[in-house]
Amino acid sequence: MSGETNLNKLLASMSPSCDNQMYGFATMDKASFNALSIVPKCLFVEDEGFTVIATIDELVDNNIECMGPFACITLTVHSSLEAVGLTAAFATALGDADISANVVAAYYHDHIFVDWADKQAAMTVLERLALAHQ
Repeated sequence: MSGETNLNKLLASMSPSCDNQMYGFATMDKASFNALSIVPKCLFVEDEGFTVIATIDELVDNNIECMGPFACITLTVHSSLEAVGLTAAFATALGDADISANVVAAYYHDHIFVDWADKQAAMTVLERLALAHQ
């Protein structure tokens, strides 16, 4: 499997980046999702329905009720799906700062959705965490 697995290297080089888009989380059934013309940031199929993460604009334009807005912070380091401890480390740091984190681990990167109002504080926490491991 590709990607970094060493926790100290991951933390030191996580290089958080915020794309400054406002995202929302929504849920819907398969038929409703298939009728849409949006390209979500993330789609996850759960027993109760589809969870869709997309820009607030796309969701609102399609009259979809959603939670948000959230900012998406991407850890630009290529972390392995087999890496141990990265999520725990940044979730603990954000939790200690009273910042809620909704995490999506994709193939190359981890994506952290935080309340829009907390995005700068979250970036500061993550940048400090990285510096502490350099």
